Amino acid sequence: MLLLVLVCAPLLADEITGASATDTKKIIQSNFVETANKGVKLSGYVDTGYSYNFNSSKQSEVIGRFSDDTASRGDFNLYAVKIALEKAMTSENKAQAGFRADVMIGEDAYYLQNRNSGTAENNTSQNSNSLFLEQAYASIRAPVGNGLDFKVGKFVSILGYEVIERPANMNITYGLLWQQFPLYYTGLLASYRFDDYLDMKLGIVNGSNTDNNTTTGLKGDGCALIAALDVTAPGSNANWSNNFQWSTNPENNTSWEDPSLSSIPTDVQNYNPNSNGYALIYNSWGNWAPKFANDKLLFAFNTVLGTAKTSPANEWWAGDGGAYSTTWWGAGVYAKYQFTDWLSLSSRGEFLGGSNDLKVASYNGNEAEAPSYWEYTLTAGFNVIDNLLIRAEYRLDFGNQSNGIPISSPEAFGPSGGLGAPVLYEPTGSGPSHYAGVEIVYSF
Repeated sequence: MLLLVLVCAPLLADEITGASATDTKKIIQSNFVETANKGVKLSGYVDTGYSYNFNSSKQSEVIGRFSDDTASRGDFNLYAVKIALEKAMTSENKAQAGFRADVMIGEDAYYLQNRNSGTAENNTSQNSNSLFLEQAYASIRAPVGNGLDFKVGKFVSILGYEVIERPANMNITYGLLWQQFPLYYTGLLASYRFDDYLDMKLGIVNGSNTDNNTTTGLKGDGCALIAALDVTAPGSNANWSNNFQWSTNPENNTSWEDPSLSSIPTDVQNYNPNSNGYALIYNSWGNWAPKFANDKLLFAFNTVLGTAKTSPANEWWAGDGGAYSTTWWGAGVYAKYQFTDWLSLSSRGEFLGGSNDLKVASYNGNEAEAPSYWEYTLTAGFNVIDNLLIRAEYRLDFGNQSNGIPISSPEAFGPSGGLGAPVLYEPTGSGPSHYAGVEIVYSF
């Protein structure tokens, strides 16, 4: 067991805040192995599936999709083997401590560890042997007021309605907005619940998706401030969450030597080590389960508004020119209906746009000056037997130059000195692009 803890270590991020995750979360967390150390629980899931993209070219990619959701033609997927080890704190308001550690192994892990959005070798670069450390933190409670909780270490993002774990979301594929949010932080997060209706979070971290404090500009002592204010309606059938992040530099990319390995496209990643700048992100999401539907119906929404600026310009082709700024925005709506104990139907519609292509797109010659992307997804879920979930999905993507063929790589265009260039795409059309997939999840 010690070897398992050290080598594997850890499941579902406890920051699964969306109500869409409730059922799966209950399934997973009610099935666990208790270790010899009382109170320490081991749990997880295996997530596999098959996806098919009806692309016009085997190399054509749909820019709004996560990497292994845009693999050309048909593809069997080992999305993730998720393992979590946790000693949770009790509900008692007393001094106490615990911990949590989560790891993912599989194709998603390959992209998650570098925020990979796809390369010219998209299909062949998928690697089910990759390992991604999603979380590893100590939790501490101080008996102040109603109890002040702290997380110290690496923990998942507080922004966004969708989460890293596919089975905990309403749909198999990740949404357009999910790709624009940070995945994780390393730092300190404090949480306090005022009463049954209001709680807040406040933290200071190294920055988005980074384990060090350099931020993207490599100047050292970079940081980000994060905050959240969550409101729960009387009756607990509705929630409204407001989340903020301010960073001392534009968003971080963990893959400095290969900037193409990022789901934060193009120049917002700040390739110039002499750059200064900032990023500000606001996210609001909410959900509502109407009482009249007896917990069978769920509505939700998700929004984002972000802005980033640097000086001097960091476009790899722009030399030492002036500053750049970019703003992006988006919104999504969700609905789910549980027809029976074993059958559900979920849908999602999203829009994502930007003032220019520095954040949202990555096209040769800035051809998508004001990109706008749309997607609609329909997912059927089947809880066949205990702990086994089967889902089938159809997805449609379209928008301003939403399809492209990779035409460059950092090896071909990156200047010397460790700086790289993003993978650029030659626009091939605006869709529509069709996707169909099946997912099988077993939780333990």
